[in-house]
Amino acid sequence: MGVADRQSFLVTRWEDVETVLRDGETFSSSINAEHIGQFMGELMLAMDGKEHRAYRNLVAHAFRASQLEHWDDELVRPTINRLLDDIAPLGRADLVAAITSQYPVQVICGIVGVPVEDSAQFQRWAEEINTGPLNPPQGMAASQAMRDYLAPLVEARRASPTGDFLSDLVRAEIEGEVLTDGKLYGFLRLLLPAGAETTFRALGNALTAMLTVPGLMDRVYADRELLAPLIEETLRWETSVTQVSRVATRDTELAGCPIPKGAVMNVLTGSANHDEARYPHSEEFDVDRPPQNHLTFGTGQHQCLGMHLARMEMRVGLGAILDRLPNLRLDPEMPPPVIEGLAFRGPNALNVRFDPS
Repeated sequence: MGVADRQSFLVTRWEDVETVLRDGETFSSSINAEHIGQFMGELMLAMDGKEHRAYRNLVAHAFRASQLEHWDDELVRPTINRLLDDIAPLGRADLVAAITSQYPVQVICGIVGVPVEDSAQFQRWAEEINTGPLNPPQGMAASQAMRDYLAPLVEARRASPTGDFLSDLVRAEIEGEVLTDGKLYGFLRLLLPAGAETTFRALGNALTAMLTVPGLMDRVYADRELLAPLIEETLRWETSVTQVSRVATRDTELAGCPIPKGAVMNVLTGSANHDEARYPHSEEFDVDRPPQNHLTFGTGQHQCLGMHLARMEMRVGLGAILDRLPNLRLDPEMPPPVIEGLAFRGPNALNVRFDPS
């Protein structure tokens, strides 16, 4: 029985979304193998229990704090500054085309060891894999092309590790277990779309808030300490990935509603982040909102492994934009930005002016 033939439920409130995401035994993520898993391969997103824990532990080591610090200095700052070098003298730009659509994918490619000149190709493959369920032949072709490209890099690290992220992945071992090729390439196919697409959208959403919420840009220029709460409020206010999928493993109930075994659970994290019971005036962007966890990175066993990298990329990227593009403002001759999209949300253009430097 396919996903379309089963009973399905929308989970919209904070409390219920958190319950589903934290109870992996009752609400399994195995459903992800049925749609996006066809294109990405063996996916951590589709595993549960002991198998998931073993796989995640193997991969998590590659995201350790010392690696993040290294990436910050050696990769993230040089990448954003190289992109800003191209537009800083111009006085006007579309920040989506020039910065946000390129910066995160170039960082991810740098982490994996893909040359920056190939990052645009990787972005195309990632988009085609992501939209594979809508165009299966194209999704499958992109999935194979990405593997064919990565295979020589993987084999080179196996033969002579360099201490980088890919070396960590191919040589990771816990209790005698190493990543199989299926799991390794599955993770790499997930990493590129997940790491590039979501951070790209989130950066655009943060800049949209800064450019459109009255007084916010002036406050952030004057006080960079506001970047941390601004990032968290952005992640809550416009969740770049709005939903995840689960399947009920047994007959159960949620908030008094009977859920039969096999039912599809559409878990709307974007809705939970706007639950008025948790966030008063939830539709407004409020950088002074009291700190409170959001569900943008999920929760429970499948909480996003890359969340610290995403926050760091946003903090460094927004700080560099403020440093390098003084007097940043909307271009009065161009349409204002619009945050749009269903599965992924963000502006398609951010036309701005600034003082050339």
